[in-house]
Amino acid sequence: MKKLIVHGDAGFRKDATIEVDGEEYVVFGVARQGEWHGPDRPQLWCTVGSEDERETYARRDYIPNHLDTEAVDAEAITVVDEAPA
Repeated sequence: MKKLIVHGDAGFRKDATIEVDGEEYVVFGVARQGEWHGPDRPQLWCTVGSEDERETYARRDYIPNHLDTEAVDAEAITVVDEAPA
């Protein structure tokens, strides 16, 4: 599990499956930043991980400050499976 900061709107939502640098991740949570006094493009602060880590995320059985953080541009993300509506 890790934090992913996406610069720009990559067009995915919570529970989507995305691919970044050849790795597939499930998006557990998304927080949209920068709408009011933010940068020129929005930022999506996401918690992502494998399907096996979903219960760990749901139970909050992790320390958010200890997660690895990676920043990528929206263009570097491929949406594999959109979230169910």
